[in-house]
Amino acid sequence: MRFLHTMLRVGNLHKSIDFYTKILGMRLLRQQEYPEGEFTLAFLGYGDEASNTVLELTYNWGVEQYDLGTAFGHIAIAVDDVYEATRVAREQGVKILRDAGPMNAGSTIIAFLEDPDGYPIELLNDKWAEE
Repeated sequence: MRFLHTMLRVGNLHKSIDFYTKILGMRLLRQQEYPEGEFTLAFLGYGDEASNTVLELTYNWGVEQYDLGTAFGHIAIAVDDVYEATRVAREQGVKILRDAGPMNAGSTIIAFLEDPDGYPIELLNDKWAEE
């Protein structure tokens, strides 16, 4: 078995694709419209779907916002420098939910951004994963 993708519903597909490609550095891997179902799917990631987990953005035509609920936590993205990535995101007008700094009760440097639909995105350095 393999973890394939995580799906998020978005209210403005263009804004969301811009955020994930321009701010978080993902590539748009594929996109397809489904006129009969009135939705569009876009798959983004850091590598091909054959060997990487990706993000699926689902745009249901005419739906501009969703209630995010309380069960979903966040998506975590590894970056080389959390402070720098947060600075660049801020300069691009991204809402910063938590500035870069040590996590509560730990020393790992983290930050939280908000994507165009309000989903929290955690930035952290994943050097611990190499240990």
